[in-house]
Amino acid sequence: MESRLTRLEAVQTVLLEIGQKSSSCTDISEFLQAVHAALGRIMYAANFFVALSDENGPPNMVRFVYFVDEVDDPPQRDELFELVAGESPTAAVILSRERIVMTAAEHQSKREDNAEFGIGTIAEHWMGCPLFDHNHQILGAVVIQSYDKEHTFSDEDQALFALIANHVSSALQGLQSMDRLERAVQERTRQLQHEVAERRRAENIQRGLYELANLSATATGGSRLNMRLHQIISELVPAKNFLMALYHPDTNEISIPYFVDEKDEYAPVRRFDYGLGMSSYILQRKQAMLLDREGFRALVDSGEMEHPLGNVDIASWMGAPMLLGDKAYGVIIVQSYDDTVNYTQADLDILAFMASHVAVAIARLQADRQIRQAKETLEQQNAALENALTSLKDAQGELVRQEKLASLGRLVAGVAHEINTPLGICVTATSHLVEELKLTREDLANGALDEEGLNGFFDIIDQSLKIMTTNTQRAAALVRSFKQVAVDQSSDDIRSFNLRKYLDEVLLSLQPKLKGKPITIDIACDEHINMASFPGAISQIVTNMVVNSLVHGFEEGQSGKIKISGRVDGDNVEFDYSDDGVGMDSATLAQLFDPFFTTKRGSGGSGLGAHILYNLVTGALGGSVKVASAPGMGLHYKLRFPKVKRK
Repeated sequence: MESRLTRLEAVQTVLLEIGQKSSSCTDISEFLQAVHAALGRIMYAANFFVALSDENGPPNMVRFVYFVDEVDDPPQRDELFELVAGESPTAAVILSRERIVMTAAEHQSKREDNAEFGIGTIAEHWMGCPLFDHNHQILGAVVIQSYDKEHTFSDEDQALFALIANHVSSALQGLQSMDRLERAVQERTRQLQHEVAERRRAENIQRGLYELANLSATATGGSRLNMRLHQIISELVPAKNFLMALYHPDTNEISIPYFVDEKDEYAPVRRFDYGLGMSSYILQRKQAMLLDREGFRALVDSGEMEHPLGNVDIASWMGAPMLLGDKAYGVIIVQSYDDTVNYTQADLDILAFMASHVAVAIARLQADRQIRQAKETLEQQNAALENALTSLKDAQGELVRQEKLASLGRLVAGVAHEINTPLGICVTATSHLVEELKLTREDLANGALDEEGLNGFFDIIDQSLKIMTTNTQRAAALVRSFKQVAVDQSSDDIRSFNLRKYLDEVLLSLQPKLKGKPITIDIACDEHINMASFPGAISQIVTNMVVNSLVHGFEEGQSGKIKISGRVDGDNVEFDYSDDGVGMDSATLAQLFDPFFTTKRGSGGSGLGAHILYNLVTGALGGSVKVASAPGMGLHYKLRFPKVKRK
């Protein structure tokens, strides 16, 4: 469980890094390289590539914008590859729009059916996920693969990879959109600069264009943006009468956040339904428009523009939509009541140019707001996750402590039951001896005690004392063994001890568990292994191993053998434990050390025995543990820990 929680924390960190990198990167390759590095921290990712559809090229063509492979050489980044159904797994992912996981055998089978299936080396395990934009249109595919059997992708890896692919999809669309936007803005800027140069616009035009080009990058709020925009436009064209309208698609309304007019102090309405007025007219057509007095009146009189708002006695009028791609954010309107002030096509081009930059500024403001909200939400989720993780760790620690105490309690009960037998025999022998002593005294008092009777009494005394001595020694050994083991299990102190002798004491305390079971235990431990470590950890580990074998390894009444061995390897102890029980399959073995995992739920299995064992070996003893098993082959632990544990 601890390793899963660590991985979950790593996944959260990776997702946060991807989001941060997508907002700071402007180059797709740089972004994908960062994604590759982050992905490698949560799963095997030596071979990773991304294929994207060519937005400017022929349909069904892709290019590999990022490619890292241990075996195959990367294709040229500008080289285009045609997507043909049934000819490659990458094409299959993009055309089917579904995640595909393929083994080497499956890949080989497809290549046998079609020799041209795939152009690269067959991987041992191959996994690809489609990339989609916000409209669920396919962008391309992201692929990860492994060439060796030691590194394959579990169900959890596949789910994580799909999650990463979703985040990469969102980031890539943003990067591509920003790239297209930058190219469109740059192209439009060059065109307008060329037109301005041709018309010999003065220095104020050049300064206005420069300020306009920087407006979208420097705007930090709506009020500042509106006022500065009005100032810039006023420096370029007469703009005493200025209006900015914003479109709200969620309510299908238009609002007027900024309004300046010679004849009206305030806007006729601050918010109205989409479809009314010239603002709606421009937004519906998504193109800039220039009108003189006659053209404006004809538009109103014909009813083509419904419900004009505000003063219609104008001399010249122009409006430009604020567009980013196909998305409309609002409209900018400038009008003149003076017959000497008439706008031209050049003025309209400038207004349209500014409107496109304002759209970029608004989009960035909204994106920044969404990022802040997403960041706050993510921080809240991370805080909640950290609190849940802390609570889970505390609860897990408490459950582990309770399990250790429960194990000690069961040991107490078993030893107490075992001691009852020798003590009961001693009580019986003592009672018998007292009775014989009473009868002998009566014979002596009556003069009936002869030599044969006296010798018989001595024989009874001798037999009774032997029985009492044997059983009291047995009880004393059980108590001594239990006392040391119990003290060690409840103590966290380091002390010196002989491993072989300590194993004998632990196994003696486990005799109540083994009593009546056809299970033999063979110990092959070097008698000269003297340790300075935590004997309580050793006791708990051996106890959990034996109990797990009795509960899970052997069926009721099944005979079996347990082998325990220990030897010195330098400064370390090699400790092996094995049984010849039923064993377990690979799926069960993979979850052996997970907390609360048990195959005997409700039948004596708590699911914490192997978990405590793992934590004690890797934590208290500072060692490592390996385990091997197969159905019908029993279970084999290989432990390695230092003889002397340093605090």
